Amino acid sequence: MKTPTPTPTPTKTPNTLRRRALTGAAIAATAALTLAGCSGGSGADSGAGADEGGSITVWSWEPTLDQVVADFEEEYPNVEVDLVNVGTGPDHYTALQNAIAAGDGVPDVAQLEYFALPQFRLADSISDLTEFGADELDGTYTAGPWSSVQSDGGVYGLPMDSGPMAMFYNEEVFDRLGVDVPTTWDDYLEAARELHAADPDVYIANDNGDPGLTTSALWQAGSTPYSVDGTSVSIDFSQEGTTRYVDLWQQLIDEELLAPISLWTDEWYQGLGDGTIATLNYGAWMPANFSSAVEAGSGAWRVAPTPQWQEGETNTAENGGSALSVPEASENKQLAYDFIEYANAGDGVQSRIENGAFPATVADLESDEFLNIEFEYFGGQKANEIFAESAANVVDGWSYLPFQAYSNSIFGDTAGQAYVGGATLQEGLDDWAEASASYAEEQGFTVD
Repeated sequence: MKTPTPTPTPTKTPNTLRRRALTGAAIAATAALTLAGCSGGSGADSGAGADEGGSITVWSWEPTLDQVVADFEEEYPNVEVDLVNVGTGPDHYTALQNAIAAGDGVPDVAQLEYFALPQFRLADSISDLTEFGADELDGTYTAGPWSSVQSDGGVYGLPMDSGPMAMFYNEEVFDRLGVDVPTTWDDYLEAARELHAADPDVYIANDNGDPGLTTSALWQAGSTPYSVDGTSVSIDFSQEGTTRYVDLWQQLIDEELLAPISLWTDEWYQGLGDGTIATLNYGAWMPANFSSAVEAGSGAWRVAPTPQWQEGETNTAENGGSALSVPEASENKQLAYDFIEYANAGDGVQSRIENGAFPATVADLESDEFLNIEFEYFGGQKANEIFAESAANVVDGWSYLPFQAYSNSIFGDTAGQAYVGGATLQEGLDDWAEASASYAEEQGFTVD
């Protein structure tokens, strides 16, 4: 089988304040890269561990790692960690892919979003960490993130965070306009109509087409559009859960109830701050972005469970999240593993929580200390209680394509057309499926 090539994606991640989609030319250029013979570190010695000392390079955009690095170096004074931010999303993955292809400058640790990890795994570009005992951490993490780093019995990263979904809503806007906060998706549609009718400048949400939000919505609706069995894949956007989501979202689009504002733009932050955007169904990592970039909304916003398709249900999904992996080309694998275990399973977890991260570790999610944190931004609300409950109620059975990063990069040209009147949402999803399937076949996958 032709080795699938990791491809950048424009979707968003925790603590990332802005992302830009690649142009078609950039995507094509990246997709043209080959991985043949690129995992030059394969078979290299693992090197010394933290106790012996040494130096490693870590590529990550996650700001909470700054303190983790300082603490790690203090505990292991013979260790030097070079933390490098080569960019977020597309910039990060392009730089990593180029380093791997060149066989030069590959970091010892790399941050990979869960949906992107499988492509690097298929290309044999990241290491199986079971040789360092990563499999013994089974039970440490919540089910979704833990399953995301596993493949064929191997463990290819340690979860850094998770993104169980919740609904962030501007309580002041709902109170001012006399609209009830929705608990079901039918309520959500009705609230969208009432809010916009009461104040034409207010929209229930913004959405001009985003693959991460779409896949999370399908996941929460019980859809399983992607099936992967080795080198065989299938893509099916005709399931009941998909139809349920499409029918409702199409009404929001047709009735112009969604603000045509792109995520992670100045206009988006302004809309969150001035009440133009009334809700945001997003991952539990979002509070750090609210606090740092939407100061005008402090005290106005609250957190509630994600709306349900049936009253009384508690189904949720993941939205975002990353792991730290060890590239196969690293010559300091033991030290690299010691660092990611410290950051994602050891003392570094608490440090990251204190700096605004949402963990994937079960013990922290269940601790009274974590659950009782009062968020000043959300009016003193104990929002972690809602996030933790969401993490426990993520719907089982979801999987991403082994080339999801590429698939996400073509969303705008396919499914995204529904938001500009070029197609219905169902037609757009079908086009997305067809384009993704064509790419799969070009890469040597069998498409059922």
